[in-house]
Amino acid sequence: MEAKIKMKQIDAALLQKMLIGGAKRLEANKEYINELNVFPVPDGDTGTNMTMTALAAAKEVGNAAEVTVKEVTRGLSSGSLRGARGNSGVILSQLFRGFYKGVKDQDVLTTETVAAGFKKAVETAYKAVMKPKEGTILTVAKVTAEKAVYCARNTEDFEEFAQVVIKEANEILQKTPEMLPVLKEAGVVDSGGQGLVEFLQGAVDALMGKEVDLSSIEKTAVKPAATASEAPLEEKDIKFGYCTEFIVMTKEEISMEEEQKFKDFLMGIGDSIVVVADEDIIKVHVHTNHPGKAIEKGLTYGELTNMKIDNMREEHRERLNLTQAEVQAEESKPEEPRKDFGFVAVSIGQGMNDIFRELGVDYLIEGGQTMNPSTEDMLNAIEQVNAETVFILPNNKNIILAATQAQSLVEDKNVVIIPTTTVPQGISAIIGFDPEADAEENEDNMKDIIECVKTGEVTYAVRDTSINGITIKVDDIMGIDDDGIKKVGQDVEKVTLELLEEMVDEDSELISIYYGEDTTKEQAEALLEKVEETYGDCDVQLEYGGQPIYYFLLSVE
Repeated sequence: MEAKIKMKQIDAALLQKMLIGGAKRLEANKEYINELNVFPVPDGDTGTNMTMTALAAAKEVGNAAEVTVKEVTRGLSSGSLRGARGNSGVILSQLFRGFYKGVKDQDVLTTETVAAGFKKAVETAYKAVMKPKEGTILTVAKVTAEKAVYCARNTEDFEEFAQVVIKEANEILQKTPEMLPVLKEAGVVDSGGQGLVEFLQGAVDALMGKEVDLSSIEKTAVKPAATASEAPLEEKDIKFGYCTEFIVMTKEEISMEEEQKFKDFLMGIGDSIVVVADEDIIKVHVHTNHPGKAIEKGLTYGELTNMKIDNMREEHRERLNLTQAEVQAEESKPEEPRKDFGFVAVSIGQGMNDIFRELGVDYLIEGGQTMNPSTEDMLNAIEQVNAETVFILPNNKNIILAATQAQSLVEDKNVVIIPTTTVPQGISAIIGFDPEADAEENEDNMKDIIECVKTGEVTYAVRDTSINGITIKVDDIMGIDDDGIKKVGQDVEKVTLELLEEMVDEDSELISIYYGEDTTKEQAEALLEKVEETYGDCDVQLEYGGQPIYYFLLSVE
């Protein structure tokens, strides 16, 4: 009987298949992962966010300039960085970024170098999260990496290594309910951890010879992003006409001083600048009237690749289908200087959008709970706002990490994140904005304001579960406040009134009610009447929000 030949190394072509295989398996299991979410709310969910992040990475992995370990893992890192959605997606992108850092100098991978990549992945992801919580995707990644390092010391055989590592990943995943009581009560494992295990299993399947379809990644990766809306852009707003992007491949890592000099140069010839230097590559994005100057400067640092120049004025004219006379009239208008302050807000529902616009928001990203916007969606929004300081209102706790990741990539504007976790908090924050105060004063003031806003949400359950001793059945009506699910019943109005009873106290002055697309005006007015009767000492206002999923959003200040 012949001895089995050991697989002692992985080349770039096989690594490419493994990474795409991981993304495809994650996509195939996203609904199962969504079902693991502890809170039974019909939202964007972990599986969807992780899948869209992984597919954005897989697109760049599949289109790597060269099939080398460095280029393939670089695609994994850069694709996921911009495509990251939700907290779980951002953490996954940081794991990918760390893995790239750990293995990029290798020609082929061994069990030891893969283990080192896993270790670097975990270090990078833990640094990116302000308060890491055990029993989550981070724990699954950490324990799996520790096992990989131990196993790599004892075997060179990838098949044996992969089986041991994936077994450990599954075992630690099953232990997550013991680390987080909320998981144990709901009877589920951590959904982010499950997503990571699915990705790893897909990679292992490809390693073992399972065929992976590379051709469909281009199509599947381009999924509709959170849509964005803004006041109609006029050509006079386009101060710099050419959107210029390229990657510089440097011979060695440039110093922080040189990186800053490069940024200063770009600021002198344009705006909307994003410069991301990562070891031996620099990703550059700039709006300028002299793309040649940007390219010439880039060449002083190394070779260029992935160059793209778009004429934004021409694109604008095509969109508006302007006549030549209209074009000349537009071009003769004076350029508009940057204003001091601008706002980007995440919103959902026509009524909510209208409220934010009336309050002065420059750019709306429509997504929120039903579709968490990506880091790239955030970057695009920041670019469109012609202001020195751009305030971002994420209005959802699952969007703050993506906003923070975008903030770190912007160089030519002061980006301030007001950590609003709900739409009512966002509305209160912008109402409290003082155009006479500076950015720092406004930041402090708006953060103080959102601390005084209690938010309530009334929606329906999409699965059976148990949380904080409350048994919930599918289609039950749930009243949720800032601390979690408080009321459960079968009647929307009754649950809403019971939730308000929990939220209103002797210090409450204003109650705001926003009714959703599945609630009629008559139902909303009937509720308003009862709330005004019950809370005579409070001002009560009713607004059409038009939000999906939530019958009512409530705000008590």
